[in-house]
Amino acid sequence: MIEPDIQSSRNSIWLRLSEGWSRWTAATVNRSIFGAAMTIGAFTVVVKLVSVAKELVVAKTFGTSDALDAFLIAFLLPLFAINVVAGSFNAALIPTFIKVREKEGTEAAQRLLSNMLFWSVGLLVIVTLLFALSANAVLRLMSSSFNAEKFALTRKLFFILLPTLVICGLSTTWSAVLNAGQKFALAALTPALTPIITLGLIFGFGPTWGIHAVAVGTIAGFVLEAGVLGWSLRRQGFSLLPKWRGKDAALIEVIRQFAPMMAGAFLMASMLGPGSVAALNYGSKVVALILGIGSMALGTAVLPYFSRMVARNEWAGVRHTLRTYLRLILIVTLTLTGGVVLFSEPMVRVVFERGSFNASDTRVVSVVTACFALQIPFYVAGILGVRLLNALGKGRSIMLICAANMLVNVFGNLILMRWMGVAGIALSTSLVYLLSCVLVFYVILTELKQRQGTAIRHE
Repeated sequence: MIEPDIQSSRNSIWLRLSEGWSRWTAATVNRSIFGAAMTIGAFTVVVKLVSVAKELVVAKTFGTSDALDAFLIAFLLPLFAINVVAGSFNAALIPTFIKVREKEGTEAAQRLLSNMLFWSVGLLVIVTLLFALSANAVLRLMSSSFNAEKFALTRKLFFILLPTLVICGLSTTWSAVLNAGQKFALAALTPALTPIITLGLIFGFGPTWGIHAVAVGTIAGFVLEAGVLGWSLRRQGFSLLPKWRGKDAALIEVIRQFAPMMAGAFLMASMLGPGSVAALNYGSKVVALILGIGSMALGTAVLPYFSRMVARNEWAGVRHTLRTYLRLILIVTLTLTGGVVLFSEPMVRVVFERGSFNASDTRVVSVVTACFALQIPFYVAGILGVRLLNALGKGRSIMLICAANMLVNVFGNLILMRWMGVAGIALSTSLVYLLSCVLVFYVILTELKQRQGTAIRHE
């Protein structure tokens, strides 16, 4: 008789805490954003942990074998396209989708979604076909040192993984609509399905399937992610089928935003080359984890709220939210940055110093880590600013800022490498994000001043 009473008491406490949290986060826009960011952040940590577990199992199972080399090269091009093409849909779609839903209703929002699915899936099918047709030439260029057997495996895995482009395109669009409807938890947690499925296939079929278990697990995981997101969206009454329903102003606006965002994403991706250097790769690990969780949580949570306020011309609310979260970001990230800079050497020693990674490597990598850490406040604040620029429809400004970043990064690398060696590349990256942050907020303040002035004149 005692155990059911204890369980009932625990359930009652949990229910009261949950209801209290819901009431607190629903009180203001800033609290709603904070609640969403905490939810997304928590689930992102879960996804990261599952992904790390998968990487450890893959490393233990395949080591540095030819099979794993073949998989990594085979997945490189599809993954790049997913990040550049499919990843740009989310930021381009959400502001216009929310504006259309707020001003024209659910039917108009469904029309935009159907058109966008038709357009995006069509584009991704074309990209997939181009990759398939150019596979031999591109893969030979990327794997020139592979022997015939290893190249044949790479080519086979490449064609197995190619469908991820279209599947991820659907998932990204459906996830964007869920985020626009403030359904953050499911969209944040579903990426855990792919590493979970991959782990299951490695344990179950790894000995017989070999590296194919990882490839099939990746495809199966992406399909399951799309299925879960699509099911959730269908329950909300949305049609999931790509359907051409005629060109309209909303679709043109999304495409106009998507083009410069994709160009900006491509330019940003082109800055990642130096990360292949071993010391940079190790030195970026801790910082990448902090930035990955922080930017995903904040960037995903804040965009729908900014988009809604912009659609309603609530400029005072936009300014208040921007000030509040900028202040919070600086307090948290400056503390984190100080901790990473001060304790970079012991952190690197504990995490990496074993086997062939010696004390000399620790000293080099700790300096690189400290230099990378300097970007944290500017990177996270920049994410906040970029999401507001997305909501304001300033995709072209984002593209121009990314282009400026790339130029500064190239010259910064050349100059600082001569002075500091490999740590100079890390410091150059941090300086680029400082410049980017300044430019982003200059554009924001100019745009808000202009729009607020226009709104006052119309009153």
